[in-house]
Amino acid sequence: MSGKKKRVGGRVKRQFADTATDVPPGTISVDPNAPKPVVTVIAYGPEDVKEEQVTDIESLAAYFEKWPVTWVNVDGLGEEETLVKLGHVCKLHRLALEDVVNVYQRPKTEHYDEHEFVVVRMPAMTGRFETEQVSLFLSRKFVITFQEKQGDVFDEVRKRIREGRGRIRTTGPDYLAYALLDAVVDGYFPVLEEYGERIDAMEDEVAGHPQKGLIGRVHAMKRDLLALRRAVWPLREAVNSLMRDETPFITKDARLYLRDCYDHTMQIIDMIENYRELAAGLVETYMSYVSNRMNEVMKVLSIIATIFLPLSFIAGLYGMNFNVEKSAWNMPELNWAFGYPFVLSVMCATVLGMLFFFKRKGWLGRSEIDGGDEDEDDRR
Repeated sequence: MSGKKKRVGGRVKRQFADTATDVPPGTISVDPNAPKPVVTVIAYGPEDVKEEQVTDIESLAAYFEKWPVTWVNVDGLGEEETLVKLGHVCKLHRLALEDVVNVYQRPKTEHYDEHEFVVVRMPAMTGRFETEQVSLFLSRKFVITFQEKQGDVFDEVRKRIREGRGRIRTTGPDYLAYALLDAVVDGYFPVLEEYGERIDAMEDEVAGHPQKGLIGRVHAMKRDLLALRRAVWPLREAVNSLMRDETPFITKDARLYLRDCYDHTMQIIDMIENYRELAAGLVETYMSYVSNRMNEVMKVLSIIATIFLPLSFIAGLYGMNFNVEKSAWNMPELNWAFGYPFVLSVMCATVLGMLFFFKRKGWLGRSEIDGGDEDEDDRR
């Protein structure tokens, strides 16, 4: 499939041909540059577990018949034939498969006769915040997850299945789906912790002497937090739909656990909103700091200009050079032996007097933003 690239916000996104209006619904058009699918199966029951990589898609039907729960994980979406075979063997709806390969979907839940279809955004932190689309199908016998590439947040779920820890081996596919969704949701917490540490460091920097590039870093963080918000807000609705809507694929017991996943989502949303407010406050504090620094500079320049104003008057007055021979009132100091030292003394006395006056008024010295607000004990 051919696709053209479009630059959005400094990053390249691919516009697929199947987003055009002339393409029939349910068309599966893969990105030829995407990694080839790697299909891994984990089938388990209360007593045993089997894990292997599958090359023959048709063999998946035997897993569905033999094992109570089968988890099929697909890493990579770059081969249409594999995806179509999976859709045929697992009876996946064509519209859902179309959303699987179009990897810029917002988190959502869709109900079909043969399965539940859930799209979530899995977080990743590689210097900046990024997300990867994870598509999940839930049926009575299996759970299928599609990922853009290898590497995910499901290692703990795999470990629990292999070791038989918890109740995951004694429950059905709905509990597995909950565990996978919960792993995605919990994956946001380390990302938010990192942003929390960044905000703390920036607050310390603003309170001290912020560098010139601080405001750019704050704006970059605000963009990342906005991307986080866009990923988590619809995720809340997707989890709530699974928890609230009646479906034969989710038991009452699993809904209780989905409620916990929903609570975690709400907690993440609250943290994101708090961090966004803190980031906005950092911008305001930084701009206030810059304004105060500018006021300090203007105050110093004003004081210098004010000091030189009377000096300029005195210098200009004695620069008129009226002829003393024409009148005794015409600047008699010009012929006085101590005239020059006298004028310099008057200038120095003027400067010292003005500095003393400014000091008494509190116009000199460190300002409050530079630490001038000392404690009472320090003043004593």
